[in-house]
Amino acid sequence: MTLRRLTIALAAGAAWALSAPTMAAVSQEEANKLGTELTPVGANPKGNEDGTIPEWNPTTMKGDKTGEYPSHPEIDADEPRFVITAANMDQYADKLSEGHKLLLERYPDSYKMKIYPSHRIVTWPEEILAATKRNATSCEFRGPDDITNCEVGFPFPIPQTGAEVIWNHKLKWRGNNARRYNNQMIVQQNGDYQFTKIVEDVTFSYANMNDPVPIKDGQGEYLRYLSETVAPVRLAGTFILVHEKVGTGEAGRRAWLYSPGLRRIRRAPSVCCDNPYEGTDGHQFYDQVDMFNGVLERFNWKLLGKKEMFIPYNSHKIAGPPTKYADLAQPRHLNQDLPRYELHRVWVVEAENKPDLRHTFGKKVLYVDEDSWNIVMIDNYDHRGEMMQFQEGHYFISRNILAGATSPEVIYHLNTGRYFLTALAQEDQPIDSTVTYDDGYFTAAAVQRKTSR
Repeated sequence: MTLRRLTIALAAGAAWALSAPTMAAVSQEEANKLGTELTPVGANPKGNEDGTIPEWNPTTMKGDKTGEYPSHPEIDADEPRFVITAANMDQYADKLSEGHKLLLERYPDSYKMKIYPSHRIVTWPEEILAATKRNATSCEFRGPDDITNCEVGFPFPIPQTGAEVIWNHKLKWRGNNARRYNNQMIVQQNGDYQFTKIVEDVTFSYANMNDPVPIKDGQGEYLRYLSETVAPVRLAGTFILVHEKVGTGEAGRRAWLYSPGLRRIRRAPSVCCDNPYEGTDGHQFYDQVDMFNGVLERFNWKLLGKKEMFIPYNSHKIAGPPTKYADLAQPRHLNQDLPRYELHRVWVVEAENKPDLRHTFGKKVLYVDEDSWNIVMIDNYDHRGEMMQFQEGHYFISRNILAGATSPEVIYHLNTGRYFLTALAQEDQPIDSTVTYDDGYFTAAAVQRKTSR
């Protein structure tokens, strides 16, 4: 084992390690563990000692690329093993996020977590698995927003820094292109809600089977994104256009905003970080889309280790029909009869806000599923060290393209008692992965023409 190698503990009492400023790729010897001692993307394929976490048992591709919500009838038929409540939470405290503990304590009469049998079926197309192994010995981390020599697959399957774990989340395979509904609800303390309907078009440039864009020497675009707000009337016709690239400032994200009131599209550097996402009334920051996105520069990232935790998982039933939008909303918190929680191993990453690049959150603790590299929970603290928000992403895998996502994503505003739901599509249409876009689709000129019709 090389001196650069970060030893990751599999228990909560592990030694914690700081992110290093520069990390070379791992050795070929270490990379050879992928597909043998590790899964092809770097997880531990074995179950735990007491059998509550099973061995990795990857699924196979199944279903059309459009017209299908995620489902897995065998898993969806499971009954809960037990339920965690305020009365018994101490028994499971070492496997609960601080956010879940707080919700259980704050709402003892209504908040609960139904714990189901664990299933580890997540896998990826062969092209992603092969590229991930190549990246293990070629992709280099040179700084929080500076990586190089990476192509198509997960960049850091054997991570040595906290930021590398987050890059795996950001660059995960999600299909070549996608059109999806990303509907949103702001839920008041009494359960009333306001609803926003959004349609998104995305082309994934990096993790792309047909025309991949590699990341090299700090250059590389990894997605283009266009959202259109359809309802309510006061927000309808708002467009947000993003070109997401490696780097910061002008070298990184470029964004544009079209407002119906101004009737023109303009550059929008504010589409970043802890600025409120347009139309959310401050209930979601731009960097909270997809749990976390965008630049890492405002935080120092620590890799704390790996541990067993109860996380929202295999959430097919809550992500699609027959669940209705109104079924989700309940006073004070999500309708907890609906979510499915399972015991899994997660990477734990801590992000401390840098004093010279202030963010609303003083600290974030992010929990990343070992099999999918998807962020599934985030504890967000203010600068006094008190928890301000808790994010929860209900993870599922779409077997039709072998890619995972989270729906719904929940942001609990613990200081107001309100919560925000996003990534909702179950009363509209499932993700369409068959769409294609021409070269000029994701441009400011194309958006301006679209709004002028």
